[in-house]
Amino acid sequence: MIRILVSGCNGHMGRVVCGCVAARKDCMVVAGLDIAPAENQAFPIFTKPEEITEDVDVIIDFSHPSVLTPLLSFAVEKSIPVVLCTTGYSKEQVEELTRASAKIPVFYSRNMSLGINLLIELAKKAAQVLGPQFDIEIVEQHHNQKIDAPSGTALMLADGIASVLSEEPHYIYDRHSQRKKREPNEIGIHSIRGGTIVGEHEVIFAGPHETITLAHSAQSKEVFANGAVNAAVYLVKQDPALYDMSDLLK
Repeated sequence: MIRILVSGCNGHMGRVVCGCVAARKDCMVVAGLDIAPAENQAFPIFTKPEEITEDVDVIIDFSHPSVLTPLLSFAVEKSIPVVLCTTGYSKEQVEELTRASAKIPVFYSRNMSLGINLLIELAKKAAQVLGPQFDIEIVEQHHNQKIDAPSGTALMLADGIASVLSEEPHYIYDRHSQRKKREPNEIGIHSIRGGTIVGEHEVIFAGPHETITLAHSAQSKEVFANGAVNAAVYLVKQDPALYDMSDLLK
């Protein structure tokens, strides 16, 4: 039985993760980490990593970027693999988790959905086939409580596409302040926030007299929670390194 610590256990995604784990027989949540403890959980909840007393095999983090440093310090000290699902990390924080992966297994993905990761591969293939004659725009939609924009997934899509282009593109996040024609090597990234939209992403390839759109729509946050739990089960058997969804899908 794999023993899981859920960081951000009282948040919406944390609770969904706990529900997904409860439905499985190969793992269980033995502890939680959250700044706002709740009394209705079936496991102890701690407010700081250094307070954790339970034996843990792997950590799943759906919390806030500010938690990263103390969480990684605890994980490295205790040699515990960690699945990082939080979005909004800075460049410096990505470098920090990359350094930690030299000591412990670290699974980092800005989107845990199988479908999204397939979309990335399809978008990369489309960019290779269509070539520079097609302009590329990414549109992402999320609920009105999401803090970061653009979404980490939109950036994953842009980075994936950029990796196969012959010329390095630059990302354009807002066009209202510019009065000029679109440059050929741009990738436009646009954010919509409203209602209870779980997550929708479109990649638009607009070429001469035709447009191709690749899209993914998440119907429930369980998509991301199940991906995180699968990653945690996978990670406990791995050596120290940095992993992502492409490793899980092999």
